[in-house]
Amino acid sequence: MNRKSFIRKSLFGACFFLTTPVSGETFKHDKNELRDDNILGFNHIPNQNSTIMNNFVLHKAETRGDANHGWLHSRHTFSFANYYNPERMRFGVLRVLNDDWVAPGKGFGTHPHDNMEIISIPLEGDLEHKDSMGNVAVIRHGDVQVMSAGTGVTHSEYNKNSDQPVKFLQIWIFPKKQNIAPRYDQITLNLNERINRLQQILSPDEKDAGVWIHQDAWFHLGRFDKGFSAVYRLKKPGNGVYAFSIKGDVTIEDIALNERDGLGIRDIDEFRITADSQDAEFLLMEVPMTL
Repeated sequence: MNRKSFIRKSLFGACFFLTTPVSGETFKHDKNELRDDNILGFNHIPNQNSTIMNNFVLHKAETRGDANHGWLHSRHTFSFANYYNPERMRFGVLRVLNDDWVAPGKGFGTHPHDNMEIISIPLEGDLEHKDSMGNVAVIRHGDVQVMSAGTGVTHSEYNKNSDQPVKFLQIWIFPKKQNIAPRYDQITLNLNERINRLQQILSPDEKDAGVWIHQDAWFHLGRFDKGFSAVYRLKKPGNGVYAFSIKGDVTIEDIALNERDGLGIRDIDEFRITADSQDAEFLLMEVPMTL
């Protein structure tokens, strides 16, 4: 598959939201509102092309969008807020992969979402969540949170601690059904179950391991010893996988990923992932490639 064909099948535009720290104010950003002088956004690096190789698209960590607002430092794998890169709009139904750092005591003011599956994976610290469904919860490393926005929901998230930052991955998935009833869920995982194993943390089946969402998607986390390898076999024909190296270095087939690199994989049924450093941690997100 050539480069243009890959992009055409994998990427398209959408709207997104950015909120001020615990203020309740919301600003809507659409890619069509961006002018030539602000396409790079605030404190963003210049847009860089993706590296596309047959069935793979490689996004090196340093080529992601970089938004530093003081209270929030966010790295965007895909176009988000004022970071707009036409080559990085989505991977299949995976719309957002933000690597967020939030200062002590700060956070996202109340803001709306609809028709999106929103998954949060804490890496460090404590993140407090409040929403219009009446949920108040704190998520920590080892937890996974999901919010199906459906017909519409408002929520806020902020760093519960005054003495340490919070780090988490914010992931948005387009649902396969529109205007469903909003729902919230979170679970605490056994961290030992991902040591030299692929621990399932999300699926389309509420009776299966992990949280569930309204999409034919499966997420797995792994923490491998150096030299350990495993084969991932896709759950559904036609799906692709976006791999994200959380910590350390891994190799997928013959492509090396360093910390915070991402790799989109499509049109193959299975692949091998090998840890190149001790305690290498990674996230595999299998998603449909079409809406």
